[in-house]
Amino acid sequence: MQVQSEQKPYDDINVTPMLDLAYVLLVIFIIMTTASVQGIKVNLPKASATPSLAKPQTKAITIREDGQVFLDTYPVTMQELEDRLRQQKAVNPSFPVVIKGDSAVQYQKVVDVLDLLGRLDITQLGLVTGRLTK
Repeated sequence: MQVQSEQKPYDDINVTPMLDLAYVLLVIFIIMTTASVQGIKVNLPKASATPSLAKPQTKAITIREDGQVFLDTYPVTMQELEDRLRQQKAVNPSFPVVIKGDSAVQYQKVVDVLDLLGRLDITQLGLVTGRLTK
């Protein structure tokens, strides 16, 4: 006598192992993100309430439409600009400079300032531009 076993094809997929893996990955992701966001806790020193007397190190050279040159907010001639930048370079050899030139200024004035910065060997240089709006 033969015993017939009922073999039927599988109708469904067992998703339990897949869910276990998904939960483990979710827990690992949550732990890694919260660990990186929190950082390391340290006891930071307290600062005094007095304001800092240090001046900002970045120098801004502005060239107006009429060709007037400003160092930070003070009007200067090209010779005064050179003298002040030399003094600043003696104090801090690697200070950054940004140039803000008006869009209507003659290009030669900007080239003169760039040439002066090149002669003084000022290498940290930036040109400030506006953002286009539509």
